[in-house]
Amino acid sequence: MKKNITLFIKGFIMGIANIIPGVSGGTLAIILGIYEEFIAALSHLFKRFKENIKFIIPLGIGILASIATMSNVIDYSFNHFPVATSLFFVGLVIGGIPLLSSKVRGKKDSRKLNNAIVFILTFSLVIFMACAEFIFSESYGVSFTNIGIIGLILLFLVGILAAGTMVIPGVSGSLVLMLIGYYHPVIKTVKALVHFENVAHNVLILGVFGVGLIIGIIGISRLFEYLFKKHETITYYGVLGFIYASVIAIPISVVSTIDVKFKVLEILIGIAMLFVGIVVSCKLGDK
Repeated sequence: MKKNITLFIKGFIMGIANIIPGVSGGTLAIILGIYEEFIAALSHLFKRFKENIKFIIPLGIGILASIATMSNVIDYSFNHFPVATSLFFVGLVIGGIPLLSSKVRGKKDSRKLNNAIVFILTFSLVIFMACAEFIFSESYGVSFTNIGIIGLILLFLVGILAAGTMVIPGVSGSLVLMLIGYYHPVIKTVKALVHFENVAHNVLILGVFGVGLIIGIIGISRLFEYLFKKHETITYYGVLGFIYASVIAIPISVVSTIDVKFKVLEILIGIAMLFVGIVVSCKLGDK
């Protein structure tokens, strides 16, 4: 029972991460110490079905509960307390760095140059994505109001893309959705469904998107499971690049999407929330 509650809480935190542009659910899965088990359970769902289901169900319920209940809260928090909210998530990332670093600390590896190159590449990718809102300012005007077959197929493909980026540590699926114009329409649909508005239409939209998410998650999970098994050290260096960049990328993403006015009180509260995030991450990562 205690394990299920812990998994539910971790899933809830991952769900929040997947709502927020700039924050990676994959990053928080690593920070919370469940990433490898998460991708293994998804990659081989039917191989050890009973054990995998016991792991996935409480985690999945936590993720879904988070997305359903926290969309409005997170939207309000980022609009009214952007500094404090973003620093809390930065704290979650920082708190998990020692756990992740221990995966490569002390390991002898003759490919130090390759490790460094992979680290720099993944670090640079996340920073670029965080700055993309400044670089690409176009609005694609996506709408689900009168969506047809072509629109549903595109939505399915977008679901696969978003899921893949959610699983990859350091890459924000919600930020990718924002860059291609699907973030706000999807969030608006979730909010409408929670309030039982236009239920049949919204279930169809989120159902198509959800199937894409499931396929994308399983596919990318299998890829990363292979990388961790065959190229563990260099893969972890790549993940570390994602993680370290996230500490910078989260505030950049917030500033790029919200008109932030820095006030002394909010900065002080933000610093406090940074430490709260670090403590929460350390505590959950140990369990």
